[in-house]
Amino acid sequence: MAQALPDSAEIVIIGGGVIGCSLAYHLTKLGKRDVVLLERKQLTCGTTWHAAGLVGQLRATLNMTKLAQYTAGLYAGLEAETGQATGFVQNGSISIATNDERMEELKRGASMAKTFGLEVEVFSPQEIAAKWPLISLDGIVGGVHLPGDGKTNPIDTAMALAKGARMGGAKIFEEVKVTGVHQKNGRATGVATAQGDIAAEVVVNCGGMWGREIGRMAGVTVPLHACEHFYILTEAMPELTPDLPTLRDPGGCAYYKEDAGKLLLGAFEPHAKPWGMDGIPDDFSFDELPEDFDHFMPVLEGAIERVPALETVGIRKFFNGPESFTPDDRYLLGEAPELRNFYVACGFNSIGIQSAGGAGKALAEWIVEGHPTMDLSDVDIRRMSPFQNNSRYLYDRATEALGLLYAMHWPYYQYETARNVRTSPLHDCLAARGACFGEAAGWERANWFAPEGVEPKYAYSYKRQNWFDHAAAEHRAVREGVALFDQSSFGKFLLQGRDAESVLQRVCANDVAVPAGKVVYTQWLNARGGIEADLTVTRLAEDAFMIVTGAAVAVHDLNWLQRHIPQDAHAIATDVTAGYAVMGIMGPQSRDLLAKVSNADFSNDAFPFGTAQEIELGFTYARALRISYVGELGWEIYVPSDQARGVFDAIAAAGDPMGLKMAGMHVLDSCRIEKAFRHWGHDITDEDTPIEAGLGFACAFNKNVPFIGRDALLEQKGKGVTKRMVQFALEDPEPLLYHNEPIYRDGEIVGRVTSGNYGHHLGAAIGMGYVTHPDGVNADFVKSGSYEIEVACERFPAKASLRPLYDPKSERPKA
Repeated sequence: MAQALPDSAEIVIIGGGVIGCSLAYHLTKLGKRDVVLLERKQLTCGTTWHAAGLVGQLRATLNMTKLAQYTAGLYAGLEAETGQATGFVQNGSISIATNDERMEELKRGASMAKTFGLEVEVFSPQEIAAKWPLISLDGIVGGVHLPGDGKTNPIDTAMALAKGARMGGAKIFEEVKVTGVHQKNGRATGVATAQGDIAAEVVVNCGGMWGREIGRMAGVTVPLHACEHFYILTEAMPELTPDLPTLRDPGGCAYYKEDAGKLLLGAFEPHAKPWGMDGIPDDFSFDELPEDFDHFMPVLEGAIERVPALETVGIRKFFNGPESFTPDDRYLLGEAPELRNFYVACGFNSIGIQSAGGAGKALAEWIVEGHPTMDLSDVDIRRMSPFQNNSRYLYDRATEALGLLYAMHWPYYQYETARNVRTSPLHDCLAARGACFGEAAGWERANWFAPEGVEPKYAYSYKRQNWFDHAAAEHRAVREGVALFDQSSFGKFLLQGRDAESVLQRVCANDVAVPAGKVVYTQWLNARGGIEADLTVTRLAEDAFMIVTGAAVAVHDLNWLQRHIPQDAHAIATDVTAGYAVMGIMGPQSRDLLAKVSNADFSNDAFPFGTAQEIELGFTYARALRISYVGELGWEIYVPSDQARGVFDAIAAAGDPMGLKMAGMHVLDSCRIEKAFRHWGHDITDEDTPIEAGLGFACAFNKNVPFIGRDALLEQKGKGVTKRMVQFALEDPEPLLYHNEPIYRDGEIVGRVTSGNYGHHLGAAIGMGYVTHPDGVNADFVKSGSYEIEVACERFPAKASLRPLYDPKSERPKA
């Protein structure tokens, strides 16, 4: 007899693909029994059933790799636990390179894998052929072998997870379509279905390519779009063996997998075909999309050259099915900022099978604990902006997103599609002066400036890119003269009301009970002492504060603030980002320049560091903050957006005769890294504390209101830390650092580079990174070691410093 649909449950999961089944499984492992999973048709009928089933482990970041490693381990034991076969085998994988740049990318990945504890081997062409005898070595310069990678049967694996969930007490219902999400007082309270309502404390959207539609039912932004994904399956090939590794040929946009004696050839072509623009049919279940041999043919032709046996073997099946992609090729996980108790796990960008175990575990822990148990900022849904749910935006970006999985993962790569969504009031002024724009959170931002006669366009490389020398000139202007940065994209919030101070005193680790006109650098911490935000707070009045943070974290940070305003508090947070343009006037000559366009007194006595004043500038008024993210004398000028052009023109007219230089975001970063300023999301995350990060100076332990995370920090201070943030400079000026390069101390890996850039003033690549040791890390431990950093499988000696290598006493910003 079929189960009756309950009228209530603690947790309702929408969607019965591998992600929903994994979440249900992991929730029961954490002791949750009152879990209901609702599937509109049959389990796995959307995209799971036709997945290729690849289980790779090396991802772009440490925690994503940890989750992928966990997935492999989970799949290895699922059959023994549940009795349901999964077909999982660890046959390894090989990725090949057909040019030196791709080989450097693979070697950098191999170096990164070492910091994650993954077994990895760099292969010569001959070693590749020994493992994959069918391959033609024409044009291959090398490759990388990951022995721990594997493959699995997607349907069987999802069914094993579902069986495990049922064994743990979860209830799974098929043929139940969710038609609405109930909510009250800003919280999800249940779902509506054709068979009746279910009240719930938590609702989770695991709807796959239906995820955006389900999100819209709840008023939640879930940006994803389906694309057509193609593969062929050959007739039987006797020369194939079951232990043949998965072969990835990213330059050929192809992957190859042995499948029951046949060869599966799949494609991630550079220009994808979005699908489902008019909605997904209600009866879609185990459906295939129409064949398109013309679209697939370029990949197939390249595959025949790479695997000549394909020329004579028959094609048993040409498959085309939809998979969902997000705007940045990273999946969406976590509690939605718009609606409490509504969680999302969607948009897996063709890596749902290899991500399902870890993603299910991570989200289950988030739901049960009430917070992420590891840094998930890479995939946190709070990185997305509302505009990204726009259907045309998603369509255009989807054409590019699929192919980027196998494209070169260039440093500083800029998306080519769905651009010019958000522009600064200064955009045209900067374009006229040679700006090459990049994109962050939809903002078009000047990343570097091309001199006259040079096209402002990227030429990508892992070596010095075409803008390197131009950025060096901008960097020198910041250090020696004066430069202007357009910082309008930075997130800007107002917190107003009679309780604004008390709210911020609780949220901010530093003391913001300061006089009006004071700027305070602070972190926002979680209860574990981890850093949730890194920003400045300026007191404007007794009942008003301005908060400034990074463009990419604006949604996250505003959500954090809003959720920490008590219900009975008289305090309102408002996003005013678009209302103000911001010009950073930075460098030793910044005081002289501003004196030419304003009658304000910019001397140290009249305008000290860390203060803000309203000033006359040009024909209007502006708010000037004397702070700096580049480590020089400078002011950030906040101007109403409608008046920004006139202020820019006035500054430029006065500055051009004295050598004012436009500077871009690449130089903002290269200057900040010389000064060892931390960057949230890279150097500091919700897993890192201010004490570990060297930011204890910004924690006011003795202020009248105990801040969130204070007790955890005091406990850590008493025990000591097992990691410390350290700045490194390579002794060889040639190699470049980006992120995740292994850090060696006395020949042993002790950490990884969290962010890197070239320090043009210091004359070397500079990196930030934590030095770790289980028995504790103090200054003596850091100073007593000999350091190397590995770049593309080659080690380079490095100097380590706990103090900034540039201006360690911070005298220049206060000059």
